[in-house]
Amino acid sequence: MDIKIDDLTGPEVVALIGEHLQHMASLSPPESTHALNLDKLKKPEITFWSGWEQNELAGCGAIKELDSQHGEIKSMRTSSTHLRKGVARRILEHILEEAKRRGYQRVSLETGSMEAFDPARRMYESFGFQYCKPFADYVEDPNSVFMTKEL
Repeated sequence: MDIKIDDLTGPEVVALIGEHLQHMASLSPPESTHALNLDKLKKPEITFWSGWEQNELAGCGAIKELDSQHGEIKSMRTSSTHLRKGVARRILEHILEEAKRRGYQRVSLETGSMEAFDPARRMYESFGFQYCKPFADYVEDPNSVFMTKEL
């Protein structure tokens, strides 16, 4: 898989982010939906990657710098045509490698607490993420779980 920094302007990426936002909105009430739209993903503190298999978009992911020691994983999404092929694992590995390169001491994330998010939580657990209290600007929410990993 070719994973590259993406400027979020290509039609495939725009469509995948749109699908991601719709899916998250269908699973969580608005106050519990923390997925970022295209404009918010273009903020300078966020680095966004797209993963490609030949010329086909397989998935994406991003990291938001919370401070010089702490990053937040955002916008993890696998294209529906590439599910269960290890795309998310490969993108997460790439993000964690970049976090270490940047000197982060910790990487955290928010994901849903509902059954639909079980596969994502299991994947994060397999990478050594542990459940934690809300971080950054998050607050306790029955629809969210928070996870962190020391690097």
